[in-house]
This record gives sequence, C-alpha cells and structure tokens, in this order.
Amino acid sequence: MRGSVTAFDAHVGLGEITLTQGEVVMFHCAEIADGSRKIEVGSEVECDIVMKFSRAEASAIRPA
Repeated sequence: MRGSVTAFDAHVGLGEITLTQGEVVMFHCAEIADGSRKIEVGSEVECDIVMKFSRAEASAIRPA
C-alpha cells in the first residue's frame, strides 16, 4: 500500500500513515524497514497492512 506519513512522535515511537485510499493506519517505529526508527512527516512510503489487536496497522514501512 502507498501513503504518506501524517504524524510521528519520535519520543513515543508511534505515528500514522494516511493511505492513498484515505484510510489512516498507525505504526510503531520498529516497523520502519531500514531500522533507523525515524521517519519524517510528509514522507511518501509503501507498507504492508497487518491486523494487530483487532485493527489495521502498517508494517515493513519503506520509501516509495
């Protein structure tokens, strides 16, 4: 799936991605594929969507 990072709190390690279809999914910094645990708001990304705790979350986040 493609989308853009619309929020990221490096202190907490949580953020959100708005997918091109308009759906918003959460992510944890451990899901950033390059291992950096940082990502800039506004970055265009590709990710997989997985179900965790009964909700969709982004996984394997990588640059688009």
